Amino acid sequence: MKIKKLSLTFFLLTFISTAVFSQINNDDFKPSGKAFAKIFSNFHSSFSDKENFNTFEITRSYFGYSYQMSKNISAKVTLDVGNPASGKYEQIAFLKNALINYDDDKFSVNFGLIGMSQFKIQEKAFGYRYIYKSFQDAYKFGPSADLGLNVKYKIHKFISVDATISNGEGYKEVQADSTFKVALGLSLYPFKGLTLRGYYDYLKNDEAQSTLAIFLGYKNKNVSFGAEYNIQENNKMIENQDFSGYSAFSTYKINDKIKIFGRYDKLESVKIGNATDSWNIMKDGQYIIAGLEYAPLKGVKISPNYQGFIPDKSGESNISSIYMNLEVKF
Repeated sequence: MKIKKLSLTFFLLTFISTAVFSQINNDDFKPSGKAFAKIFSNFHSSFSDKENFNTFEITRSYFGYSYQMSKNISAKVTLDVGNPASGKYEQIAFLKNALINYDDDKFSVNFGLIGMSQFKIQEKAFGYRYIYKSFQDAYKFGPSADLGLNVKYKIHKFISVDATISNGEGYKEVQADSTFKVALGLSLYPFKGLTLRGYYDYLKNDEAQSTLAIFLGYKNKNVSFGAEYNIQENNKMIENQDFSGYSAFSTYKINDKIKIFGRYDKLESVKIGNATDSWNIMKDGQYIIAGLEYAPLKGVKISPNYQGFIPDKSGESNISSIYMNLEVKF
């Protein structure tokens, strides 16, 4: 535990000293800030076993403020308002980001309540967060934000490395303890448009949880696609509670306002002991998304799409849903 505290202190001191040094000869810079908001909503109709359910949702609302203190230093605060999925409240607010950032193009540091690097590249490559979360986020391989420190270094225009030390419990459970999550990532850009990424993290209490992720993505003017494989051992630090899966997605740009896209996910978990079914059987299966995106105005996206789930559990019915998703940001 002492080593972990010393490591975090060392990184923090490095960050502060670098930030102070960056202020030298930077008198011409004029600080500025801006407020921002992003809202995800949808209407969908789901069909399963001859039953139909219609629902209108505001799934996520982000409100925040970013401030550029100097050429290299900025700060950001983001409030996340969403459905807690349990309890008596329909909407609840969380502080998702409260961070300070240093960035000089080659070297960057984030400290505070920060966004995790675990699936950020995959989420950006997919590009439809308002419709569905990226694989690791959707199936709870790790939180999207947490208390901690992230360091990224661009070794060359073709390669960058990143390291993160975080609380490990996510932005909704930020209590401090002696358990830290350590993560390492390597990103390669062999040529324009192509991204290769490997990621590994480790978190230990009574049992050690570890995650390995591999991603390949490509994007040009009109076409983009990506594929990823993810495996996690001892999910939530529970012995033998392992699961894995892969995701493949693609987008074709028809014109500046219209895109068509598709995605396929496969999630599976293992059986523990003498259990008849795998431990995550109610969520194991195949997920399919296909649709169209229309962007009539800057900051507005509309998507009619199909989302389907084919469960692995024997006797469970398939679920088919027709969605109309909306993203508004300003």
